[in-house]
Amino acid sequence: MNARSTVVYRPPGDVAAKFMASNAFFRGISGPFGSGKSTVCVMDILRRAQHQTPGRDGKRRSRWAVVRNTYPELRTTTIKTWHQWVPSTIGRWIDAGPPTHHIMEGELDLEVIFVSLDRPDDIPKMLGMELTGAWIDEAREVPKAVIDGLTGRVGRYPGPNLGGCSWSGIMASTNPPDSDHWWYRLAEEEHPSGWEFYRQPGGLDERAENLDWLNQIPETLTLPEGDETRRRQGRAYYERQLAGKDPDWVRVYVNGEYGFVRDGKTVYPEYRDAVHCQEFSLLPGLPIHVGIDFGLTPAAVFGQRTVMGQWRWHSELVTEDMGAVRFAQQLRQVMHERYPDCAFGNITGDPAGDIRSQTDEKTAFQILRAANIPARPAPTNDFIKRRESVAVCLGRLIDGQAGLMVHPQCTILRKAMAGGYNYKRVQVTGEEKYRDVPDKNRYSHVAEAGQYMMLGAGEARTLVKRFHPVKRQTFASSDYPIM
Repeated sequence: MNARSTVVYRPPGDVAAKFMASNAFFRGISGPFGSGKSTVCVMDILRRAQHQTPGRDGKRRSRWAVVRNTYPELRTTTIKTWHQWVPSTIGRWIDAGPPTHHIMEGELDLEVIFVSLDRPDDIPKMLGMELTGAWIDEAREVPKAVIDGLTGRVGRYPGPNLGGCSWSGIMASTNPPDSDHWWYRLAEEEHPSGWEFYRQPGGLDERAENLDWLNQIPETLTLPEGDETRRRQGRAYYERQLAGKDPDWVRVYVNGEYGFVRDGKTVYPEYRDAVHCQEFSLLPGLPIHVGIDFGLTPAAVFGQRTVMGQWRWHSELVTEDMGAVRFAQQLRQVMHERYPDCAFGNITGDPAGDIRSQTDEKTAFQILRAANIPARPAPTNDFIKRRESVAVCLGRLIDGQAGLMVHPQCTILRKAMAGGYNYKRVQVTGEEKYRDVPDKNRYSHVAEAGQYMMLGAGEARTLVKRFHPVKRQTFASSDYPIM
């Protein structure tokens, strides 16, 4: 494309066409690899810029922010896609931060500002911009707070004296996110007014989009758009993606479905969601054990252990940016509301919670006891013992059932066990290598809370006792009354 060229663009499928035709304030499109999502958004920016109401001088003005979660991805993917259709030789391209493309051709006056979220200086600039619209690329990696901030920045340019905004709003493109993501919640559950979400079919679906353009056709072979040969070659693109991939990866990137794709080496390869995740009811008469992980993202896990030794992780409490006092209040409230008629057994936390705070010299355990939660430190913080106390139960078979069951309502905990709680890959050449301790992320806290619950209930002692079959295994009983 150059300053004098004309591009005739057709959306890659019915879903993409409906996305472009919509005038909703927020429009989101999700789909598999290669479905043409990013190109659709590029073309929609150009199309809407050309349809802005002109000012008195005849200029059709608009200003867009294009947002990506990291600067390297912004440079290597989003900006490259933009320049594929709008070369930097058109108008004025400024490579300095934030990168900006200002296109002034004829009556068109379009300014596109590229912003990453890992550059602290860029974020205040973005939230101070006066924009016509914004495009969030790979929105599953972008916090909802960024979208909330942008809602007040779009529709601010051009002003009435320059023609005003014919349309303003936010559009977003992404591979399908997880089922506990803000995208899923808004698209599938809440359906807020003025927000529309579009899902493209999977790559192996008969209705798959963009198949005509996924494989290069030799120049000597000219085929019309929509020809079956083109579509067959495009489908082969997705068939090649299947080799060596796990089902979760295929579900997201090939089938275009919601799902969780782990990055790193899972701490619990013994966990199988289809086996270990089952619905169950609380067993009357058995105490509720609690495990707690502290820090600024404290978490808790609630579970029971049957007389046969089966563990049942029933629910979770996951928080963010919460201090020990607020967490203690919330934990006590959850204990009363979820388990009003139950006795509580061992309430066990990270031993690091016994270290005094530098501000008020109180420990996390002292704060919990002040809230009438009689928590105690785990007997050890050794990672091997923590991991094995859970892993051994995962490998047990008790009366035809797994030795550890996770209730489906534990959404974060399930994903932690399935691979969110993992050893981070070390960036080295050759054979894949991983760190010796798990990565600290949004899944690690609740997973480690489960470990402390197991340790507090005696599973660490069981690891030793299982090598002495003459000794009969015992089970911890409730130490504390109903709260």
